[in-house]
Amino acid sequence: MTRSATFTPAARRLLAGATFLAATVALPALAHHGWAWAEGEQMELKGTIRTISMAPPHPMLMVTAADGREWQVDLGNPNQTARSGFTGETAKPGDAITALGNRHLDKSKAHMKAVRIVIAGQNYDMYPERIRTN
Repeated sequence: MTRSATFTPAARRLLAGATFLAATVALPALAHHGWAWAEGEQMELKGTIRTISMAPPHPMLMVTAADGREWQVDLGNPNQTARSGFTGETAKPGDAITALGNRHLDKSKAHMKAVRIVIAGQNYDMYPERIRTN
C-alpha cells in the first residue's frame, strides 16, 4: 500500500512558489532558444565580422552591416555550429560575411538567427532543413 504525501498549507504555498519561480526563470531561456521570437520570412545580411563569441549558450557574431548598424547574429547551438564546420578559428574580425536567417520580430532590434553563414565563398549551414533560397 502506498502512502500519499500530505503537506501543510505553508508547505504547499512554498512548493507552489518554488515551482512558479523555476518556470519563470526557464521560460525566457526556452523562448530565446526557439524560433518564436523570430520572423518566419528569411533575410540576408551582408557585412563585416566585428566580434566572434563561441561561448555558451550559443555562438554568435557581431556584424557591422554596410549602413554601419551593428547586428547580433546567433548561430546554432554549439553542436550544430561545430557540425556546420564553423569554429572560432574559421573566421576573424574584419572578414566579410553573408548571413541568411530570421530577423527578430521587434524590428528595433538588430538581431537575427542564422540558418546559414557564408565566409570566403564557404557555406556553413547551421540549420540546413530551414534554409529557404529563391
